[in-house]
Amino acid sequence: MVWNFYNTHGRDFPWRRTRNPYRILVSELMLQQTQTERVMKKYKEFISLFPTFRRLAHASLHEVLSVWQGLGYNRRALFLKRTAEIVDKKYRGHIPRDEKTLRTLPGIGRGTAGALSAFAFDVPTAFIETNIRRVYIHRFFAERKNISDTELLRYVEKTVDTKNPREWYYALMDYGSFLGKAERKNPNVKSAHYKKQSPFRGSERELRGKILRVILTSKNRAPIFISKKTEISVTSVKRILLALRKEGFLG
Repeated sequence: MVWNFYNTHGRDFPWRRTRNPYRILVSELMLQQTQTERVMKKYKEFISLFPTFRRLAHASLHEVLSVWQGLGYNRRALFLKRTAEIVDKKYRGHIPRDEKTLRTLPGIGRGTAGALSAFAFDVPTAFIETNIRRVYIHRFFAERKNISDTELLRYVEKTVDTKNPREWYYALMDYGSFLGKAERKNPNVKSAHYKKQSPFRGSERELRGKILRVILTSKNRAPIFISKKTEISVTSVKRILLALRKEGFLG
């Protein structure tokens, strides 16, 4: 079923046309919690400006965050920059193939490490992301609720195509994306890890994003100036600026 669907309806993305570990890592971090349509444009721009780990490592954080604007979740850009610095300095520009080592790098958890292993190195590592989770819940847990990823991973491990893991996972993701649109109720609501995304408007994420955009386009970081530009209270601006500084967004 999965292969048949993929052979007929498989999607085409620029990051699927490469085995370059750097380009695949960029796409994986961009795709976390962001729709593919939004990623497509930013991915091409990002790769054009920062084509290698070395180029990204030596770019300023200001440059990187400026290009990242529009994708949200700016921590991903920060993690990607820090990972590039480590790969350039410690591994001479070549990201490690070992999954355990990959997971020591900033922003790379089990899912991203598994995806990188499969897509860049053709290693049949078991991992889960949103669309993959949807397929296994739909197929094996139609009558269950509160299903853990640990339980699902056992099924993923047993069914992974060891000869062609790269395309197998592409097929799973495409079928899972289809299920998300075709199913009356999203199978992922049965996952123990499912959380309904909170509204963006008025959220801390929105406030941080507004403040960061002002910082990236102006040299004036005075709380009063930022407050006027964003219509966010001075108290909130000061609090968020402090958090951004602690996290490494501000020099």
